[in-house]
Amino acid sequence: MRLHQSSAVWLAGLVLAAMPLAAGEPQSGGDRQDLASLDLEKLLNMKVTTASKFAESLRDAPGVMSVVTRDEIRRFGATTLEEVLNRVPGLTGTGAYFSDAKLVAARGDQTRINGGHILVLINGRPTRETLEGGVIGDLLESFPVAILDRIEVIRGPGSVLYGSNAFSAVINLITIKADGDGFAMTALPGTGGARSGSGQGTLKFGDLGIVGGVQLHQASGWTTPYQSVPLVPGAMPWVNARIQDQGAGGYLGLNYKGLSFMSSVTGLDSTSFVGDVIGQPRMCRGFADLGYSFKASRIWEMSFNATYTRNLRTVYEFPSAHRDGYELLGEWTNFVRPTERDEFTFGTLFDYTQGVELPIGSGDAITDASRPGGGLYAQWDHRLLKNLKLLGGLQANKIGSISLDVVPRAGVLWSPWSPFTIKALYGEAFRAPSLNEIGMNYPGGLQGNPNLKPEKVKTFDLAGSYQSKRVQAEIGYFHSDQNQSITLVNDAAGVRWVNLGATTFNGVEAEGKYYLKKNFLLMGSALYQANSDQSGASNVTPIPNYQLKGGISYEAEHGLTASLFDSYQGPLDQKYDGALNPSPSSYHLLSSHFRYDLSRYFGLDNRKGLALVAHAENLANRQVWLPAWGEGMGSTMPVYRGRTVYFGIEVWFRRE
Repeated sequence: MRLHQSSAVWLAGLVLAAMPLAAGEPQSGGDRQDLASLDLEKLLNMKVTTASKFAESLRDAPGVMSVVTRDEIRRFGATTLEEVLNRVPGLTGTGAYFSDAKLVAARGDQTRINGGHILVLINGRPTRETLEGGVIGDLLESFPVAILDRIEVIRGPGSVLYGSNAFSAVINLITIKADGDGFAMTALPGTGGARSGSGQGTLKFGDLGIVGGVQLHQASGWTTPYQSVPLVPGAMPWVNARIQDQGAGGYLGLNYKGLSFMSSVTGLDSTSFVGDVIGQPRMCRGFADLGYSFKASRIWEMSFNATYTRNLRTVYEFPSAHRDGYELLGEWTNFVRPTERDEFTFGTLFDYTQGVELPIGSGDAITDASRPGGGLYAQWDHRLLKNLKLLGGLQANKIGSISLDVVPRAGVLWSPWSPFTIKALYGEAFRAPSLNEIGMNYPGGLQGNPNLKPEKVKTFDLAGSYQSKRVQAEIGYFHSDQNQSITLVNDAAGVRWVNLGATTFNGVEAEGKYYLKKNFLLMGSALYQANSDQSGASNVTPIPNYQLKGGISYEAEHGLTASLFDSYQGPLDQKYDGALNPSPSSYHLLSSHFRYDLSRYFGLDNRKGLALVAHAENLANRQVWLPAWGEGMGSTMPVYRGRTVYFGIEVWFRRE
């Protein structure tokens, strides 16, 4: 892969962006009617697929899971996926000095500057970044929120079924299905030059269903003083930094009987900080998957998938480089149900990654590496008793020249009586070294290490949940031991990556949802986590020890929706007394969403309509600076700007 080949992905993005779907929020009148027809028990007990790769109830899923439903996305609104995930229990929005200004940490785990411990799936198919190992800012900024049916989040290991990077969390973005013809589009201009537009369209031709979506987002302008230690002696120690945050994305999905195809393009223009150099990196991701599923016999189903992800990143400022990498994944998955008590999931996969990092202008490649990989996996779910389920599974994987490795999982799920379930789960996971970590050769600087081993984690979860017609609640304890962490060191051999050290995480988490009739929804969560490394140092990640999240939504029959949500992050344990820039501290991210349906005033039925929409972010109007993770202890960078208010209209049309 070379620099001139990047035009293929950008061209695909233009094709998707040109689709006549316009832009809109995920809440057409047809969706509103469909959700209203569901009783509360079905809203709280939708089937999930991420924990086992087949549909099952949340209480039967062998994982500590949170589900963001379409009803919640519609009620609380969102201009980006990042905003939605900031409301998910146990997840924290964060960043790093250079690799990616938009990251997500699960249960306090940010031991890496690229956040490579979270795996994102699109309809169950993994999309990974290969050169750094975990960059997801483009997805957080511009994946079309409007086409999401739900988001399933597993907190804890997922490598047995999903492989590398399913380390501390798995986030599965599940899109809507085409059950008729329709579209919804919204245009939301905002304060300070902000703008947001996102939308979705569906077409149905017999057995052929087509889903498409586009999204455009640009945050309000933000220029702020930024101080640093100059890289060049005598240079000015401060600059006025212009913080850039904008992107566009598109999605297209087709289903015909057992055949499926989906593709997305997501982009992000952001800001990076390396000493006194303020960069304006641009990244883009192209993703595609071709799948075929069929029933081999009465008890046996199988599926075949070919998945491709390509990632581009260019920054003209220091270190003035272009990255271009891809992953090609082929997988065969089987589901066998020999008895009513047993479910077997097993499969095999082959993976190939390749990537290059080139200096802008001229010069030899900084990284030019490739690596094959493969694996076998199996999971057995056995219902020993009506209220007792056992789980066992493992994945054997072989990545490049790394020795064959095995990660297992096991669990017990017990329902002592109907509304209550207790889950005791153990799982291991891994993150393979990225191509830069094994193959970089930066003149006079970073050096890759071809002898690196994968990072490993062992996690134990104990959780209890309650679910009834109106209430869903869970509380749990987790313990994770990370080892073989890949860390940069500066020794006699130079600056290089090595497997060094270990980190232990312990914590308690709780979440709950309560529908006070259908009009009112209350939801909230809490997390407390503590961590330490092998030397005994505590709180070694730039994530607060505790977080509190909560929201309330009211939806009236006459068409008014009004919602508030607050995500509170506690103070950091680390000291930033000598920080040149504002120190990180506790903060609230308070948002509001209002929508008023005007359809009845224009004589429109529920198949087409018009609504006014207002959405506000960071109502507290406080700029938030977070640790510039990777730049050095005491360094900070601006992450969340002040208040932004959007106001616009939504239109929709739907035909069954």
